[in-house]
Amino acid sequence: PAQDVRALPGRGLQGSWQGRPLLLGNARLLAERQLDAGPLADAARAWEDQGLTLSWLLETGAQPRVLGLLAFGDEIRPGAAAAIAQLRHDGIDSWLLTGDNRGSARQVAAALGIAQWEAEVLPADKATVVARLQATQGGVAMVGDGLNDAPALAAAELGIAMGSGTAAARHAAGITLLQEDPRQVVAALDIARRTQRKIRQNLFWAFVYNVIGLPLAAFGLLDPVYAGAAMAFSSVSVLANALLLGRWRPSGDLSS
Repeated sequence: PAQDVRALPGRGLQGSWQGRPLLLGNARLLAERQLDAGPLADAARAWEDQGLTLSWLLETGAQPRVLGLLAFGDEIRPGAAAAIAQLRHDGIDSWLLTGDNRGSARQVAAALGIAQWEAEVLPADKATVVARLQATQGGVAMVGDGLNDAPALAAAELGIAMGSGTAAARHAAGITLLQEDPRQVVAALDIARRTQRKIRQNLFWAFVYNVIGLPLAAFGLLDPVYAGAAMAFSSVSVLANALLLGRWRPSGDLSS
């Protein structure tokens, strides 16, 4: 077991083992400590070309040195490609922002059909990218589940967190998805659009009732009994129209 372990945002972990100070993290740690990868450089390039995430194990005592290299492979969530395709069909551009290396980001983006991606992004830089997209592209929805995603989730117009994500991500997001399925992102946006449409419809009909009923009542052309009935019918029709949202079901690939 390691002692005094703490996170280094955007870099990795720091701790000690049997009194030896150690670091475990990405290549940024190598550059900051001015350490040479040595004979592990070839393995690092090969693994990165395969789309693997790399973590360097460093000792930072009196004689700083590289102890080893680990490679991790993340499986793409089932349904992710279908979610990206549906977003594209709906006219929504997708960006991939990751702290992983460029090789890993390139492989994932190609597998999902994402044309725009940025790799080796620090947590604060993710929020910067979101701000840049807000200025150039319009509204931004950010989807994430990690501690490093929290600043960007808070900066976006809409933050969407996965239920299995960190507490920081869930607190920063506006929506938390209980199912670990990226297609639920598309479903959430679809429900939001339909809800907004219902709100506009209900406001329209509420104004119509008042525009017709108020002048008639003011000129004494509307019996109070009928006026009360009309108001009751207005409330019932608005409620019934809203309840139609209960008939919503995922469509196409979202339902499988």
